[in-house]
Amino acid sequence: MSEYNNSKYQIRLPIILFIGIAAGVLIGATFTDSTSVVKNDLNSNLHKFKEVLTLIDQNYVDTVNTDKLVDDAIEKMLSELDPHSSYIPASDVKKANEDLRGNFEGIGVEFNIFQDTIVVVTPLSGGPSESVGVMSGDRIIKIDGEDVAGVGFTNQDVQKSLKGEKGTQVNITVKRKGEKEPIEFEIIRDKIPQQSVDANYMIDDITGYIKVNRFSATTYEEFLDALKQLKKKGMERLVLDLQGNPGGYMNHAIRMADEFLPDNEKIVYTQGKQSRFDMEALAERKGEFEKGDLIVLVNEGSASAAEIVTGALQDNDRALVVGRRTFGKGLVQSPMDLSDGSELRLTISRYYTPSGRSIQKPYDNMKDYSRDMIERYKHGEFFSADSIQFNDSLKFETRHGRTVYGGGGIMPDYFVPLDTAHSSSYLNRLFTSNSMQEYTFKYVGNNKTRLEGMDYKDFLREFTVTDKMLEDLVQVGASNGVTPVRSEMKEQKDLFKLHTKAQIARQIWGNDGFYPIYNQTNEVLKQALKLFDEAEKLERTKL
Repeated sequence: MSEYNNSKYQIRLPIILFIGIAAGVLIGATFTDSTSVVKNDLNSNLHKFKEVLTLIDQNYVDTVNTDKLVDDAIEKMLSELDPHSSYIPASDVKKANEDLRGNFEGIGVEFNIFQDTIVVVTPLSGGPSESVGVMSGDRIIKIDGEDVAGVGFTNQDVQKSLKGEKGTQVNITVKRKGEKEPIEFEIIRDKIPQQSVDANYMIDDITGYIKVNRFSATTYEEFLDALKQLKKKGMERLVLDLQGNPGGYMNHAIRMADEFLPDNEKIVYTQGKQSRFDMEALAERKGEFEKGDLIVLVNEGSASAAEIVTGALQDNDRALVVGRRTFGKGLVQSPMDLSDGSELRLTISRYYTPSGRSIQKPYDNMKDYSRDMIERYKHGEFFSADSIQFNDSLKFETRHGRTVYGGGGIMPDYFVPLDTAHSSSYLNRLFTSNSMQEYTFKYVGNNKTRLEGMDYKDFLREFTVTDKMLEDLVQVGASNGVTPVRSEMKEQKDLFKLHTKAQIARQIWGNDGFYPIYNQTNEVLKQALKLFDEAEKLERTKL
Protein backbone atom coordinates (compact mmCIF):
# COMPACT_ATOMS: atom_id res chain seq x y z
CA MET A 1 0.00 0.00 0.00
CA SER A 2 3.00 2.28 -0.43
CA GLU A 3 1.18 4.18 -3.16
CA TYR A 4 -0.80 5.92 -0.42
CA ASN A 5 1.97 6.75 1.99
CA ASN A 6 2.76 10.14 0.49
CA SER A 7 -0.79 11.41 0.18
CA LYS A 8 -0.86 14.93 1.50
CA TYR A 9 -4.37 14.33 2.83
CA GLN A 10 -3.12 11.77 5.27
CA ILE A 11 -2.03 14.08 8.04
CA ARG A 12 -1.40 11.55 10.76
CA LEU A 13 -2.16 8.17 9.26
CA PRO A 14 -2.22 6.65 5.78
CA ILE A 15 -5.89 5.84 5.41
CA ILE A 16 -7.99 4.21 2.71
CA LEU A 17 -11.57 3.10 2.47
CA PHE A 18 -12.29 -0.37 1.17
CA ILE A 19 -14.91 -1.03 -1.49
CA GLY A 20 -18.00 -2.99 -0.57
CA ILE A 21 -20.48 -2.48 2.23
CA ALA A 22 -19.44 -5.62 4.09
CA ALA A 23 -15.71 -4.90 4.03
CA GLY A 24 -15.91 -1.16 4.74
CA VAL A 25 -12.98 1.16 5.45
CA LEU A 26 -9.33 0.11 5.54
CA ILE A 27 -6.43 1.81 7.27
CA GLY A 28 -2.80 0.80 6.81
CA ALA A 29 -1.80 0.31 10.44
CA THR A 30 -1.23 -2.42 13.03
CA PHE A 31 -1.94 -2.83 16.71
CA THR A 32 0.15 -3.23 19.84
CA ASP A 33 -0.87 -3.08 23.48
CA SER A 34 1.59 -2.19 26.18
CA THR A 35 -0.33 -3.14 29.31
CA SER A 36 0.93 -6.29 31.02
CA VAL A 37 -2.56 -7.22 32.26
CA VAL A 38 -3.89 -7.34 28.73
CA LYS A 39 -0.86 -9.33 27.60
CA ASN A 40 -1.31 -11.87 30.37
CA ASP A 41 -5.01 -12.28 29.58
CA LEU A 42 -4.23 -12.62 25.90
CA ASN A 43 -1.54 -15.23 26.50
CA SER A 44 -3.88 -17.21 28.72
CA ASN A 45 -6.62 -17.16 26.07
CA LEU A 46 -4.22 -18.12 23.31
CA HIS A 47 -2.97 -21.02 25.39
CA LYS A 48 -6.55 -22.20 26.00
CA PHE A 49 -7.37 -22.04 22.29
CA LYS A 50 -4.20 -23.97 21.41
CA GLU A 51 -5.07 -26.60 24.03
CA VAL A 52 -8.55 -27.15 22.62
CA LEU A 53 -7.34 -27.31 19.03
CA THR A 54 -4.61 -29.79 19.95
CA LEU A 55 -7.04 -32.02 21.86
CA ILE A 56 -9.43 -32.01 18.89
CA ASP A 57 -6.64 -32.84 16.44
CA GLN A 58 -5.29 -35.70 18.56
CA ASN A 59 -8.41 -37.21 20.09
CA TYR A 60 -11.57 -36.39 18.10
CA VAL A 61 -13.29 -39.53 16.80
CA ASP A 62 -13.26 -38.42 13.14
CA THR A 63 -10.59 -36.80 10.99
CA VAL A 64 -10.88 -33.03 11.15
CA ASN A 65 -9.59 -30.18 9.01
CA THR A 66 -7.92 -27.98 11.61
CA ASP A 67 -7.28 -25.21 9.06
CA LYS A 68 -11.01 -24.91 8.48
CA LEU A 69 -11.70 -25.01 12.23
CA VAL A 70 -9.32 -22.07 12.77
CA ASP A 71 -10.80 -20.10 9.86
CA ASP A 72 -14.32 -20.70 11.18
CA ALA A 73 -13.28 -19.70 14.69
CA ILE A 74 -11.76 -16.44 13.44
CA GLU A 75 -14.86 -15.60 11.41
CA LYS A 76 -17.14 -16.33 14.38
CA MET A 77 -14.96 -14.24 16.68
CA LEU A 78 -15.06 -11.26 14.34
CA SER A 79 -18.82 -11.57 13.86
CA GLU A 80 -19.20 -10.81 17.57
CA LEU A 81 -17.47 -7.45 17.17
CA ASP A 82 -19.21 -5.49 14.41
CA PRO A 83 -20.62 -6.02 10.92
CA HIS A 84 -17.51 -4.92 9.03
CA SER A 85 -14.52 -6.56 10.69
CA SER A 86 -13.71 -9.50 8.46
CA TYR A 87 -11.29 -12.30 7.70
CA ILE A 88 -10.18 -13.20 4.17
CA PRO A 89 -8.52 -16.57 3.58
CA ALA A 90 -5.24 -16.52 1.66
CA SER A 91 -6.89 -18.02 -1.43
CA ASP A 92 -9.35 -15.13 -1.65
CA VAL A 93 -7.13 -12.12 -0.85
CA LYS A 94 -6.14 -11.33 -4.43
CA LYS A 95 -9.68 -11.56 -5.71
CA ALA A 96 -11.00 -9.45 -2.84
CA ASN A 97 -8.60 -6.62 -3.70
CA GLU A 98 -8.98 -6.62 -7.49
CA ASP A 99 -11.81 -4.08 -7.65
CA LEU A 100 -9.90 -1.72 -5.38
CA ARG A 101 -6.84 -1.72 -7.59
CA GLY A 102 -8.94 -0.64 -10.54
CA ASN A 103 -7.75 -3.49 -12.71
CA PHE A 104 -7.61 -7.25 -13.00
CA GLU A 105 -5.44 -9.58 -15.02
CA GLY A 106 -6.90 -11.55 -17.90
CA ILE A 107 -7.48 -11.59 -21.66
CA GLY A 108 -9.55 -8.41 -21.86
CA VAL A 109 -12.98 -9.21 -23.27
CA GLU A 110 -16.50 -8.32 -22.32
CA PHE A 111 -18.46 -11.53 -22.76
CA ASN A 112 -21.91 -12.97 -22.32
CA ILE A 113 -23.36 -16.47 -22.48
CA PHE A 114 -26.07 -16.93 -25.09
CA GLN A 115 -27.66 -20.34 -25.69
CA ASP A 116 -24.93 -22.02 -23.62
CA THR A 117 -22.19 -20.46 -25.75
CA ILE A 118 -19.62 -17.85 -24.66
CA VAL A 119 -19.93 -14.85 -26.99
CA VAL A 120 -17.43 -11.99 -27.11
CA VAL A 121 -19.52 -8.83 -26.77
CA THR A 122 -16.44 -6.68 -27.32
CA PRO A 123 -12.66 -6.97 -26.90
CA LEU A 124 -11.58 -4.26 -24.49
CA SER A 125 -9.67 -1.42 -26.09
CA GLY A 126 -5.92 -1.85 -25.72
CA GLY A 127 -6.28 -5.31 -24.20
CA PRO A 128 -4.47 -8.49 -25.24
CA SER A 129 -7.51 -10.00 -27.04
CA GLU A 130 -7.93 -6.95 -29.24
CA SER A 131 -4.23 -6.98 -30.10
CA VAL A 132 -4.34 -10.56 -31.44
CA GLY A 133 -7.51 -9.99 -33.45
CA VAL A 134 -10.39 -11.30 -31.35
CA MET A 135 -13.58 -9.63 -32.61
CA SER A 136 -17.04 -8.80 -31.34
CA GLY A 137 -19.37 -11.70 -32.10
CA ASP A 138 -16.70 -14.40 -31.85
CA ARG A 139 -18.09 -17.51 -30.15
CA ILE A 140 -15.57 -19.20 -27.88
CA ILE A 141 -15.87 -22.97 -28.29
CA LYS A 142 -12.62 -24.14 -26.66
CA ILE A 143 -10.32 -22.88 -23.90
CA ASP A 144 -6.91 -24.57 -23.75
CA GLY A 145 -8.25 -27.36 -25.94
CA GLU A 146 -11.28 -28.17 -23.78
CA ASP A 147 -14.82 -27.78 -25.13
CA VAL A 148 -16.72 -24.96 -23.42
CA ALA A 149 -19.76 -24.67 -25.71
CA GLY A 150 -22.91 -26.54 -24.78
CA VAL A 151 -21.46 -27.92 -21.55
CA GLY A 152 -23.14 -25.59 -19.06
CA PHE A 153 -20.29 -23.13 -18.56
CA THR A 154 -21.26 -20.35 -16.12
CA ASN A 155 -19.95 -16.79 -15.83
CA GLN A 156 -17.81 -17.94 -12.90
CA ASP A 157 -16.37 -20.78 -14.99
CA VAL A 158 -15.45 -18.36 -17.77
CA GLN A 159 -13.75 -15.95 -15.39
CA LYS A 160 -11.84 -18.79 -13.72
CA SER A 161 -10.60 -20.00 -17.11
CA LEU A 162 -9.77 -16.68 -18.76
CA LYS A 163 -8.56 -14.56 -15.86
CA GLY A 164 -5.04 -15.21 -14.64
CA GLU A 165 -1.70 -13.66 -13.82
CA LYS A 166 -0.14 -11.18 -16.19
CA GLY A 167 2.27 -12.89 -18.58
CA THR A 168 0.58 -16.29 -18.55
CA GLN A 169 -0.80 -17.77 -21.76
CA VAL A 170 -4.23 -19.08 -22.61
CA ASN A 171 -5.38 -20.54 -25.93
CA ILE A 172 -8.91 -20.03 -27.20
CA THR A 173 -10.71 -21.38 -30.26
CA VAL A 174 -13.54 -19.31 -31.73
CA LYS A 175 -16.17 -19.64 -34.40
CA ARG A 176 -16.64 -16.46 -36.42
CA LYS A 177 -19.52 -15.53 -38.66
CA GLY A 178 -18.50 -15.89 -42.30
CA GLU A 179 -15.56 -18.19 -41.54
CA LYS A 180 -15.92 -21.90 -42.30
CA GLU A 181 -13.17 -23.10 -39.98
CA PRO A 182 -12.60 -22.27 -36.29
CA ILE A 183 -9.89 -19.71 -35.50
CA GLU A 184 -7.28 -20.30 -32.79
CA PHE A 185 -5.67 -17.54 -30.72
CA GLU A 186 -2.74 -17.59 -28.32
CA ILE A 187 -3.31 -14.78 -25.81
CA ILE A 188 -0.87 -13.53 -23.18
CA ARG A 189 -2.82 -12.24 -20.20
CA ASP A 190 -2.22 -8.67 -19.07
CA LYS A 191 -3.58 -6.06 -16.68
CA ILE A 192 -7.06 -4.97 -17.73
CA PRO A 193 -8.26 -1.60 -16.43
CA GLN A 194 -11.72 -1.36 -14.89
CA GLN A 195 -13.54 1.93 -15.14
CA SER A 196 -15.14 3.36 -12.02
CA VAL A 197 -16.65 6.40 -13.77
CA ASP A 198 -19.48 4.84 -15.74
CA ALA A 199 -20.42 7.88 -17.78
CA ASN A 200 -20.05 11.61 -18.21
CA TYR A 201 -22.13 13.69 -20.60
CA MET A 202 -23.94 16.98 -21.00
CA ILE A 203 -27.64 16.78 -20.14
CA ASP A 204 -28.19 20.18 -21.73
CA ASP A 205 -26.04 23.14 -22.76
CA ILE A 206 -24.96 23.94 -19.18
CA THR A 207 -25.66 20.81 -17.08
CA GLY A 208 -23.10 18.05 -16.76
CA TYR A 209 -23.60 14.54 -15.39
CA ILE A 210 -21.01 12.15 -13.92
CA LYS A 211 -21.84 8.64 -12.70
CA VAL A 212 -19.29 7.04 -10.32
CA ASN A 213 -19.82 3.35 -9.48
CA ARG A 214 -17.11 2.90 -6.80
CA PHE A 215 -13.92 4.46 -5.43
CA SER A 216 -11.03 2.38 -6.78
CA ALA A 217 -7.35 3.19 -7.29
CA THR A 218 -8.12 5.00 -10.56
CA THR A 219 -11.34 6.79 -9.59
CA TYR A 220 -9.98 10.24 -8.86
CA GLU A 221 -8.03 10.44 -12.13
CA GLU A 222 -11.08 9.18 -14.08
CA PHE A 223 -13.33 11.67 -12.30
CA LEU A 224 -10.99 14.61 -12.82
CA ASP A 225 -10.69 13.81 -16.52
CA ALA A 226 -14.48 13.64 -16.82
CA LEU A 227 -14.86 16.93 -14.96
CA LYS A 228 -12.40 18.69 -17.26
CA GLN A 229 -14.10 17.27 -20.36
CA LEU A 230 -17.46 18.61 -19.25
CA LYS A 231 -16.04 22.04 -18.45
CA LYS A 232 -14.66 22.24 -21.97
CA LYS A 233 -18.17 21.52 -23.24
CA GLY A 234 -19.55 24.51 -21.33
CA MET A 235 -20.68 22.92 -18.07
CA GLU A 236 -21.83 25.47 -15.50
CA ARG A 237 -23.63 23.12 -13.12
CA LEU A 238 -23.16 19.44 -12.29
CA VAL A 239 -25.06 16.35 -11.18
CA LEU A 240 -22.77 13.86 -9.39
CA ASP A 241 -24.51 10.48 -9.30
CA LEU A 242 -23.38 8.27 -6.39
CA GLN A 243 -26.49 6.07 -6.31
CA GLY A 244 -25.58 2.46 -5.61
CA ASN A 245 -21.91 3.35 -5.05
CA PRO A 246 -20.70 1.02 -2.24
CA GLY A 247 -17.53 2.97 -1.49
CA GLY A 248 -13.82 2.39 -1.95
CA TYR A 249 -10.56 4.16 -1.20
CA MET A 250 -10.96 7.02 1.25
CA ASN A 251 -8.15 9.08 -0.25
CA HIS A 252 -9.94 9.14 -3.61
CA ALA A 253 -13.13 10.29 -1.88
CA ILE A 254 -11.15 13.05 -0.16
CA ARG A 255 -9.52 14.18 -3.40
CA MET A 256 -12.88 14.22 -5.18
CA ALA A 257 -14.47 16.33 -2.44
CA ASP A 258 -11.50 18.71 -2.61
CA GLU A 259 -12.35 19.53 -6.24
CA PHE A 260 -15.55 21.18 -4.96
CA LEU A 261 -14.38 22.81 -1.72
CA PRO A 262 -12.15 25.85 -1.05
CA ASP A 263 -8.93 25.56 0.94
CA ASN A 264 -9.11 24.55 4.60
CA GLU A 265 -12.69 23.31 4.51
CA LYS A 266 -12.95 20.13 6.57
CA ILE A 267 -13.73 16.98 4.55
CA VAL A 268 -13.63 14.12 7.08
CA TYR A 269 -11.96 13.07 10.33
CA THR A 270 -11.55 9.79 12.20
CA GLN A 271 -11.30 8.90 15.90
CA GLY A 272 -10.20 5.62 17.46
CA LYS A 273 -9.31 4.19 20.84
CA GLN A 274 -5.71 5.31 20.34
CA SER A 275 -4.72 8.73 19.05
CA ARG A 276 -2.51 7.21 16.35
CA PHE A 277 -5.69 6.19 14.57
CA ASP A 278 -7.00 9.75 14.46
CA MET A 279 -6.75 11.88 11.34
CA GLU A 280 -8.30 14.97 9.81
CA ALA A 281 -8.47 15.82 6.11
CA LEU A 282 -8.91 19.37 4.86
CA ALA A 283 -9.32 20.70 1.34
CA GLU A 284 -5.85 21.74 0.15
CA ARG A 285 -5.88 22.51 -3.56
CA LYS A 286 -7.63 24.80 -5.99
CA GLY A 287 -10.46 22.60 -7.19
CA GLU A 288 -11.78 22.33 -10.73
CA PHE A 289 -15.35 23.08 -9.66
CA GLU A 290 -15.33 25.13 -6.48
CA LYS A 291 -18.02 27.41 -7.89
CA GLY A 292 -21.12 26.35 -9.75
CA ASP A 293 -24.35 24.68 -8.72
CA LEU A 294 -23.88 21.08 -7.59
CA ILE A 295 -26.35 18.29 -6.85
CA VAL A 296 -25.36 14.87 -5.47
CA LEU A 297 -27.62 11.86 -6.02
CA VAL A 298 -27.70 9.09 -3.39
CA ASN A 299 -29.82 6.16 -2.32
CA GLU A 300 -29.78 3.26 0.13
CA GLY A 301 -26.93 1.65 -1.84
CA SER A 302 -24.58 4.63 -1.39
CA ALA A 303 -22.08 3.72 1.33
CA SER A 304 -18.73 4.45 3.00
CA ALA A 305 -16.55 6.53 0.63
CA ALA A 306 -19.67 7.70 -1.21
CA GLU A 307 -21.06 8.86 2.13
CA ILE A 308 -17.80 10.67 2.94
CA VAL A 309 -18.10 12.74 -0.24
CA THR A 310 -21.81 13.35 0.32
CA GLY A 311 -21.39 14.29 3.97
CA ALA A 312 -18.53 16.67 3.24
CA LEU A 313 -20.46 18.50 0.53
CA GLN A 314 -23.70 18.61 2.52
CA ASP A 315 -22.11 19.77 5.79
CA ASN A 316 -20.18 22.52 4.00
CA ASP A 317 -23.37 23.62 2.20
CA ARG A 318 -21.60 23.05 -1.08
CA ALA A 319 -24.11 20.66 -2.67
CA LEU A 320 -27.78 19.85 -2.57
CA VAL A 321 -28.25 16.14 -1.78
CA VAL A 322 -31.18 14.46 -3.55
CA GLY A 323 -32.51 10.91 -3.29
CA ARG A 324 -33.00 8.55 -0.35
CA ARG A 325 -31.19 7.89 2.93
CA THR A 326 -27.76 6.34 2.42
CA PHE A 327 -26.59 2.99 3.79
CA GLY A 328 -24.93 4.19 7.01
CA LYS A 329 -21.36 2.86 6.98
CA GLY A 330 -19.03 4.82 9.24
CA LEU A 331 -16.59 2.29 10.70
CA VAL A 332 -12.90 2.21 9.80
CA GLN A 333 -10.99 -1.04 9.30
CA SER A 334 -7.28 -1.80 9.16
CA PRO A 335 -5.96 -4.45 6.74
CA MET A 336 -3.49 -6.70 8.53
CA ASP A 337 -1.53 -9.37 6.69
CA LEU A 338 -1.34 -12.71 8.51
CA SER A 339 1.57 -15.13 8.30
CA ASP A 340 -0.15 -17.60 5.95
CA GLY A 341 -1.07 -14.91 3.41
CA SER A 342 -4.60 -14.40 4.70
CA GLU A 343 -5.82 -10.97 5.78
CA LEU A 344 -7.60 -9.55 8.81
CA ARG A 345 -9.65 -6.37 8.43
CA LEU A 346 -10.30 -5.06 11.91
CA THR A 347 -12.38 -2.03 12.91
CA ILE A 348 -10.11 0.46 14.67
CA SER A 349 -11.96 3.80 14.45
CA ARG A 350 -15.01 5.71 13.25
CA TYR A 351 -15.12 8.48 10.71
CA TYR A 352 -17.13 11.69 11.07
CA THR A 353 -18.48 14.27 8.65
CA PRO A 354 -17.35 17.91 9.07
CA SER A 355 -20.28 18.81 11.35
CA GLY A 356 -19.32 15.98 13.72
CA ARG A 357 -21.81 13.36 12.56
CA SER A 358 -21.13 9.65 12.78
CA ILE A 359 -23.31 8.19 10.07
CA GLN A 360 -22.79 4.56 11.20
CA LYS A 361 -26.17 2.93 11.79
CA PRO A 362 -26.64 0.92 15.01
CA TYR A 363 -25.35 -2.65 15.08
CA ASP A 364 -26.26 -3.84 18.57
CA ASN A 365 -28.21 -6.65 16.96
CA MET A 366 -26.32 -8.18 14.04
CA LYS A 367 -29.42 -9.89 12.67
CA ASP A 368 -31.31 -6.62 12.59
CA TYR A 369 -28.31 -4.98 10.92
CA SER A 370 -28.30 -7.51 8.11
CA ARG A 371 -32.04 -7.04 7.60
CA ASP A 372 -31.94 -3.26 7.70
CA MET A 373 -32.72 -2.72 4.01
CA ILE A 374 -35.63 -5.16 4.13
CA GLU A 375 -37.02 -3.40 7.20
CA ARG A 376 -36.62 0.01 5.58
CA TYR A 377 -38.69 -1.24 2.67
CA LYS A 378 -41.34 -2.80 4.90
CA HIS A 379 -41.67 0.36 6.97
CA GLY A 380 -42.23 2.43 3.85
CA GLU A 381 -39.00 4.42 4.04
CA PHE A 382 -38.30 3.99 0.33
CA PHE A 383 -41.62 5.66 -0.43
CA SER A 384 -42.10 8.32 2.27
CA ALA A 385 -39.61 10.49 4.16
CA ASP A 386 -42.14 10.77 7.02
CA SER A 387 -41.50 7.13 7.93
CA ILE A 388 -37.92 7.98 8.97
CA GLN A 389 -37.47 8.86 12.63
CA PHE A 390 -34.41 10.80 13.78
CA ASN A 391 -32.97 11.09 17.28
CA ASP A 392 -32.85 14.74 18.36
CA SER A 393 -29.73 13.98 20.41
CA LEU A 394 -27.96 13.32 17.11
CA LYS A 395 -28.90 16.68 15.59
CA PHE A 396 -26.10 18.69 13.97
CA GLU A 397 -25.82 21.83 11.88
CA THR A 398 -24.18 22.49 8.55
CA ARG A 399 -21.78 25.39 8.11
CA HIS A 400 -24.68 27.78 7.48
CA GLY A 401 -27.11 26.40 10.03
CA ARG A 402 -29.14 23.75 8.22
CA THR A 403 -30.16 20.81 10.43
CA VAL A 404 -28.71 17.39 9.64
CA TYR A 405 -28.71 14.15 11.62
CA GLY A 406 -26.27 11.41 12.49
CA GLY A 407 -26.84 7.88 13.65
CA GLY A 408 -27.67 6.06 10.43
CA GLY A 409 -26.76 7.19 6.96
CA ILE A 410 -27.13 10.61 5.35
CA MET A 411 -30.62 11.95 4.81
CA PRO A 412 -30.88 13.88 1.54
CA ASP A 413 -32.00 17.49 1.49
CA TYR A 414 -34.75 16.47 -0.93
CA PHE A 415 -36.33 13.03 -0.70
CA VAL A 416 -37.33 11.17 -3.86
CA PRO A 417 -39.42 8.02 -3.35
CA LEU A 418 -38.60 4.76 -5.07
CA ASP A 419 -40.32 4.74 -8.45
CA THR A 420 -42.10 1.44 -9.09
CA ALA A 421 -43.72 2.67 -12.31
CA HIS A 422 -40.47 1.99 -14.19
CA SER A 423 -40.38 -1.70 -13.32
CA SER A 424 -41.73 -4.87 -14.88
CA SER A 425 -41.29 -8.42 -13.66
CA TYR A 426 -41.42 -9.69 -17.25
CA LEU A 427 -38.76 -7.19 -18.34
CA ASN A 428 -36.63 -8.24 -15.37
CA ARG A 429 -36.85 -11.89 -16.46
CA LEU A 430 -35.79 -10.93 -19.98
CA PHE A 431 -32.66 -9.36 -18.45
CA THR A 432 -31.87 -12.08 -15.92
CA SER A 433 -32.21 -14.77 -18.60
CA ASN A 434 -29.82 -12.79 -20.86
CA SER A 435 -32.60 -12.58 -23.46
CA MET A 436 -32.47 -8.79 -23.74
CA GLN A 437 -28.71 -8.89 -24.14
CA GLU A 438 -28.89 -11.71 -26.66
CA TYR A 439 -31.55 -10.01 -28.78
CA THR A 440 -29.85 -6.59 -28.88
CA PHE A 441 -26.48 -8.22 -29.59
CA LYS A 442 -27.96 -10.01 -32.60
CA TYR A 443 -29.79 -6.88 -33.72
CA VAL A 444 -26.63 -4.77 -33.63
CA GLY A 445 -24.71 -7.49 -35.45
CA ASN A 446 -27.26 -7.50 -38.27
CA ASN A 447 -27.48 -3.69 -38.47
CA LYS A 448 -23.99 -2.62 -37.45
CA THR A 449 -23.08 -0.69 -40.61
CA ARG A 450 -26.24 1.41 -40.43
CA LEU A 451 -25.96 2.02 -36.70
CA GLU A 452 -22.27 2.92 -36.74
CA GLY A 453 -22.98 5.33 -39.58
CA MET A 454 -25.44 7.26 -37.42
CA ASP A 455 -24.56 10.28 -35.33
CA TYR A 456 -25.52 9.66 -31.71
CA LYS A 457 -27.77 12.72 -31.62
CA ASP A 458 -29.58 11.41 -34.69
CA PHE A 459 -29.92 8.01 -33.02
CA LEU A 460 -31.46 9.62 -29.92
CA ARG A 461 -33.88 11.64 -31.99
CA GLU A 462 -34.76 9.28 -34.84
CA PHE A 463 -34.19 5.65 -33.88
CA THR A 464 -37.39 3.85 -32.91
CA VAL A 465 -37.82 0.39 -31.46
CA THR A 466 -40.65 -1.11 -33.49
CA ASP A 467 -43.37 -3.53 -32.47
CA LYS A 468 -41.68 -6.12 -34.70
CA MET A 469 -38.47 -5.70 -32.72
CA LEU A 470 -40.35 -6.24 -29.45
CA GLU A 471 -41.94 -9.38 -30.84
CA ASP A 472 -38.51 -10.67 -31.84
CA LEU A 473 -37.39 -9.96 -28.27
CA VAL A 474 -40.34 -11.97 -26.96
CA GLN A 475 -39.32 -14.90 -29.15
CA VAL A 476 -35.70 -14.82 -27.92
CA GLY A 477 -37.03 -14.78 -24.37
CA ALA A 478 -39.29 -17.75 -25.09
CA SER A 479 -36.32 -19.70 -26.49
CA ASN A 480 -34.58 -19.09 -23.16
CA GLY A 481 -37.53 -20.33 -21.13
CA VAL A 482 -39.13 -16.95 -20.35
CA THR A 483 -42.91 -17.25 -20.69
CA PRO A 484 -44.25 -14.27 -22.70
CA VAL A 485 -46.44 -11.80 -20.81
CA ARG A 486 -47.68 -9.70 -23.70
CA SER A 487 -50.26 -7.89 -21.56
CA GLU A 488 -47.48 -6.52 -19.38
CA MET A 489 -45.44 -5.53 -22.43
CA LYS A 490 -48.46 -3.80 -23.92
CA GLU A 491 -49.13 -1.85 -20.72
CA GLN A 492 -45.51 -0.72 -20.45
CA LYS A 493 -44.49 -0.71 -24.08
CA ASP A 494 -42.58 2.57 -23.75
CA LEU A 495 -40.48 1.07 -20.93
CA PHE A 496 -39.61 -2.01 -23.00
CA LYS A 497 -38.71 0.18 -25.98
CA LEU A 498 -36.55 2.46 -23.86
CA HIS A 499 -34.51 -0.39 -22.38
CA THR A 500 -34.10 -2.04 -25.77
CA LYS A 501 -32.91 1.22 -27.31
CA ALA A 502 -30.52 1.83 -24.39
CA GLN A 503 -28.96 -1.62 -24.79
CA ILE A 504 -28.49 -1.10 -28.52
CA ALA A 505 -26.84 2.27 -27.88
CA ARG A 506 -24.48 0.73 -25.32
CA GLN A 507 -23.06 -1.66 -27.91
CA ILE A 508 -22.28 1.17 -30.33
CA TRP A 509 -21.37 4.10 -28.07
CA GLY A 510 -20.64 2.43 -24.71
CA ASN A 511 -21.92 3.77 -21.40
CA ASP A 512 -21.87 7.36 -22.63
CA GLY A 513 -24.48 6.28 -25.17
CA PHE A 514 -26.37 4.07 -22.75
CA TYR A 515 -26.89 6.40 -19.80
CA PRO A 516 -28.61 9.35 -21.53
CA ILE A 517 -31.33 6.90 -22.59
CA TYR A 518 -31.40 4.73 -19.47
CA ASN A 519 -31.52 7.80 -17.21
CA GLN A 520 -34.95 8.61 -18.59
CA THR A 521 -36.07 6.03 -15.99
CA ASN A 522 -33.92 7.62 -13.25
CA GLU A 523 -36.57 9.37 -11.18
CA VAL A 524 -34.01 10.76 -8.72
CA LEU A 525 -32.16 12.46 -11.56
CA LYS A 526 -35.36 13.77 -13.12
CA GLN A 527 -36.41 15.35 -9.83
CA ALA A 528 -32.91 16.72 -9.22
CA LEU A 529 -32.96 18.61 -12.50
CA LYS A 530 -35.93 20.57 -11.15
CA LEU A 531 -34.00 21.60 -8.03
CA PHE A 532 -31.09 23.62 -9.36
CA ASP A 533 -32.76 26.79 -8.04
CA GLU A 534 -32.32 25.31 -4.56
CA ALA A 535 -28.72 24.37 -5.28
CA GLU A 536 -28.14 27.94 -6.44
CA LYS A 537 -29.45 29.23 -3.10
CA LEU A 538 -26.70 27.28 -1.33
CA GLU A 539 -24.13 28.97 -3.56
CA ARG A 540 -25.58 32.40 -2.82
CA THR A 541 -25.61 31.66 0.92
CA LYS A 542 -21.85 31.06 0.83
CA LEU A 543 -21.06 34.41 -0.77
